[in-house]
Amino acid sequence: MKDAEYTDFVSARLESLRRLAFLLCGDAHRADDLVQQAITKLYVRWRKLADVANLDQYLRTILLREFIDERRRSWAKVRLVAQAPEAAARSDDAAARLDLRAALLQLPKRQRAVVVLRFLSDLSVDDTAAALGCSAGTVKSQTADGLAKLRRLLGDELIAVASGRG
Repeated sequence: MKDAEYTDFVSARLESLRRLAFLLCGDAHRADDLVQQAITKLYVRWRKLADVANLDQYLRTILLREFIDERRRSWAKVRLVAQAPEAAARSDDAAARLDLRAALLQLPKRQRAVVVLRFLSDLSVDDTAAALGCSAGTVKSQTADGLAKLRRLLGDELIAVASGRG
């Protein structure tokens, strides 16, 4: 596959990758770093990926693994900004969305990844399991644990509003 195909592929998915990364880590700068790392790894392997059936899932898996492995890197502990940049608020119950983001950051990384993929990226249990490299049963148990903690933190009604289901 050619470099132009890579550029077109990544360009078409860049915003959704940034959104996913932001939902996972809760910081716009870290999200951009995660996306950069993921698309760089994709580029290194690009010419060998002609046989990959689902490149979107492959790229999402790279991004998720970068997110989960991030703590192992010593530079990830360094904070370079004093405060988070202002994010554009949506008109549909922005306060509930901010509460949901704050609650998501309190979940362990694996639970957060499962909840984000299942409910905010709308992936199936099997697709989520494939992206995370685990079993469907693990996805189900992590989802149940993550939702239980979110309910304790937010309450049932706020979860429905914040996720767009209420």
